[in-house]
Amino acid sequence: MRRMTYPFWLITFLFFGISSVAVAQNSVGAGCKPPISRVRWHDEIDKAQKHLLDQKLNAGDNDDLNFFVNAALTKRVDALQCAIEADASMREQQKIAYLRGIEYLLRNFSSSYRARLLTAAQFPVSLDAFETAMNLNKKGESILPVIQKYHYEVGKLLVNNIAFDRNSGLHDAKFQLVLKNIELHPEKAFAILKDNSDLPFRDSIIKIAAYKNPRQLYDYAAADNRLGYAIRAIDDPFIKEVSKMAKSSSGQLYFPFLHNILKGKISRADIDAVKDNPVKYYKLLVKTKIGYIQDQLNGEKIIEMDALSAMLQTKALENFIKPINDLHETENLAVRFKALEPLNAEELYYVVIAGERDLYTSSYIKGVYPKMMQRIGNRGDSLFLLVGFDHFKKFIRMAAGYNMLPDFLASFPDKDAAKTLMTAFVNGLDKTGSLEDGVDVADSYASISETMKPVAAQMLENVKHNYNEAVQVNNKKGMVIYDLLYKLFESATDSSINLSKEFNIPPVYSVSYQSLTNGDSDGRVIMQVFFYGDKDGRMNYSKFVPQFPASLWKRSETKQWVSFSSIKGKPVVVYANKPLDEESGEVDKAQAALCEYLNEKELNPTIVVHRGHSYYAPYTIEQLAPSAKIVFMGSCGGYHLIHDVLERAEDAHIIASKQIGKQMINQPLIDMIMEKVRAGSNIDWIPFWQEFQKRYGNIEGFGDYVPPHKNLGAIFIKAYKNAMGGEGEGVGI
Repeated sequence: MRRMTYPFWLITFLFFGISSVAVAQNSVGAGCKPPISRVRWHDEIDKAQKHLLDQKLNAGDNDDLNFFVNAALTKRVDALQCAIEADASMREQQKIAYLRGIEYLLRNFSSSYRARLLTAAQFPVSLDAFETAMNLNKKGESILPVIQKYHYEVGKLLVNNIAFDRNSGLHDAKFQLVLKNIELHPEKAFAILKDNSDLPFRDSIIKIAAYKNPRQLYDYAAADNRLGYAIRAIDDPFIKEVSKMAKSSSGQLYFPFLHNILKGKISRADIDAVKDNPVKYYKLLVKTKIGYIQDQLNGEKIIEMDALSAMLQTKALENFIKPINDLHETENLAVRFKALEPLNAEELYYVVIAGERDLYTSSYIKGVYPKMMQRIGNRGDSLFLLVGFDHFKKFIRMAAGYNMLPDFLASFPDKDAAKTLMTAFVNGLDKTGSLEDGVDVADSYASISETMKPVAAQMLENVKHNYNEAVQVNNKKGMVIYDLLYKLFESATDSSINLSKEFNIPPVYSVSYQSLTNGDSDGRVIMQVFFYGDKDGRMNYSKFVPQFPASLWKRSETKQWVSFSSIKGKPVVVYANKPLDEESGEVDKAQAALCEYLNEKELNPTIVVHRGHSYYAPYTIEQLAPSAKIVFMGSCGGYHLIHDVLERAEDAHIIASKQIGKQMINQPLIDMIMEKVRAGSNIDWIPFWQEFQKRYGNIEGFGDYVPPHKNLGAIFIKAYKNAMGGEGEGVGI
């Protein structure tokens, strides 16, 4: 049994609290039996107690604490009921109110516990708070001191309790609760104020929240409600400027320039002069972004950099990325990439950054990248200097993903500068507030190790150096990040390294047949395939269906989907929506109907295949079942969507292409997976991929396909979360 140390007040309360109510229960004796007029309320309390007990109210693996929690839920609640019945000072309606109050406490605690807002250990505390408030209420005193003393969620149980709805201090107690909520969730201050606009010190809270979150200030200042009026009435230059933007029809276009407007570097008239011209407005965004980057390097804190970055991405997507993607079948490159002609090198650089998820492979390789390099005189070092190295790690990761990093680094006349760049690429990953840079580095290494072995060796040494530095200063985050990267990098060339064992994460190299059945009552493996209604989608479907001969598969279908059930080997069922009309939305309806059917029948797909262009991939991911264990993104650039897949199915093993998906590779790969599953085999990725390479490795484009055990960014995310969730054991090179 695990022992823990508890605060003295908690031990005292748990011991004497139970003792005191036990005495009360014994003292009332037969008087604990309620009169018939109040039996109903006791029955309701009993039901609420049972409901909480059925939830297995659990305080962890500490037996002592669990004993006290359950004693509070049973003995203390029972004793409190008896104490109410025995209290001669209470009238009938008062006793009913407090009995109902106990029931409210139990049921509301149950809801909060299910929502993980309260822990089991907080139940005795909540009951203690209720008793204290009840004793104050009986004497006609305010319950405000109780709300001030306890945690927000505990106070909420009292303020919303019917037992205290006439308390003299309820109004002030509610305000105190609101303040506690804002203190607990400052990012929700405006949302909380919206529902409590008459809160004392409202204007002071607005000012604090405004400077912490200008974006929310903008949104709430635009509203014609009490909070909106209050915001716009505050005499503060910053709040007044944002309020004017919020009420302007062009406010969204002004807002990204807020920092420079407040500093007097730009005026609304300057923005008005370009805001209706997509190219000129985009150019102003890029110029401002580069200026902000320089200001940051000089130690200045930029107000709403995020708003500028978001608008930059939106405008790049609308005016440049989407037009060139839409023309992907146009062979005349001058026609296809005409939208890019007005842009200089740094403006094209931000098209690349904005297109991380949306830029087609051909748009990058044939258009944006070569034009950008041409306009910078094929000098990658000059390009990075122009943009102040903004997002350079993302740019390198994308270049590696498209197999263009060797070309980019070769553009550095000073090879030492290229070496320094790659050193910086690996450094400082523990200094940021997110894992984005670390994932970029991890994702890049597999490509770099295949195409640039000296650079890969240098990265490995840099990672080791950073790890040693983290050890010297006892930097846990740094130790975890660089230890994970070192082992990941080694595994890219050394198949003897067991990443699952090293990182204590689910298997990386294999998917067991048993896990693919996902607990299905009939032991079936469920596979779902997404098709789309364009010409290529219909062609893919026509080549997919013949892969299920009647000698091996039983076919069933509806107007919207088809299914194939194995009649030999292990039970496997493959569901695929039909590639119905795209423009009418029939294909969308078919996919939704199939997903709903699978959900209703509790058929959980563990293998999911995307058979469509990259611009359809987000729709597949949006409908991806969390049960998915193998996900095949058979589209151009599906590799760049790996992290989106993991957001939906965190244990997924993902196969994807870094460049153009090939029908001659996609269908055989699907067939081979089905072969293995119908045979009841585990999918062991290293021998699986070696076998597949022997059969199809001579097909052009095979090298761009990345098997699950090579998806280093995905493995890095899983391993980091696991390592930081514990004490970081096993961290060492």
